[in-house]
Amino acid sequence: MLRHSPHVMRAIIIGAGRGSRLMPTTEDAPKCFAEIQGKRILDWTVEALRGGGCTEIVFIGGYRIDSVQREYPDFIFRENRDWPDNNILVSLMCAEDLMDRPFVTSYSDILFTKDVVRGLVESKDELALGVDTDWREHYKPRTQHPPHDAEKVITRGGRVERVYRTIPYDEATGEFIGVAKFDAEGAARFRHFYHRRKAEFWDRPYREAAIFQKAYLIHMFQDMIEQGMSFGHADTPGNYREIDTQEDMNLAQTLWKP
Repeated sequence: MLRHSPHVMRAIIIGAGRGSRLMPTTEDAPKCFAEIQGKRILDWTVEALRGGGCTEIVFIGGYRIDSVQREYPDFIFRENRDWPDNNILVSLMCAEDLMDRPFVTSYSDILFTKDVVRGLVESKDELALGVDTDWREHYKPRTQHPPHDAEKVITRGGRVERVYRTIPYDEATGEFIGVAKFDAEGAARFRHFYHRRKAEFWDRPYREAAIFQKAYLIHMFQDMIEQGMSFGHADTPGNYREIDTQEDMNLAQTLWKP
């Protein structure tokens, strides 16, 4: 097993949620099993992660985790048993025991390419975000998922200055695509910061979330930036799609060109 090699770049896919906006596709299968151009989103994801330099795949499952375990026996699994009551940030921490070395994390409902993964893996930054600089084009045909819902970023001089949904449309440099890299030091900082905030805000409002458990990853990233932590970025000009609605699925069948 490669598991103990210091050169292994781990990938942690956060795939616990149901994706209720994709019903009936997610009636009895996890969202990442939805097919785009005859291939599951999850297979596109794994292809990009492996192609970009990730040799070990961790999957955080919840809804229908048994389906993923059956079909992908080579993954390392962690289970988010409380998935109906939490969100991406808390879900990611179900794999905290595997954050003892560098890793790339990814949402499970997105399409992206190995090039942005390679850019993140090769980044010298402790923490770095994948950013779509062509994001406005991505949103033009999406009537059910307006741009104000995008996890927008402002970057300057190689740093992410802000990551926030409410960044005005005209000011955003790009959209965070849901793929991020943590080197060993960045992972340790992230875990330490998480536990500080969890102790302070569990069951209480945190940033824009009604309670800490419902926070998004970007809520903590922005918090860390405000506390002086530095985030780099790797850019992709398009070559990214989010699959959130049936409309997104239909668009991706023709518009996704990896």
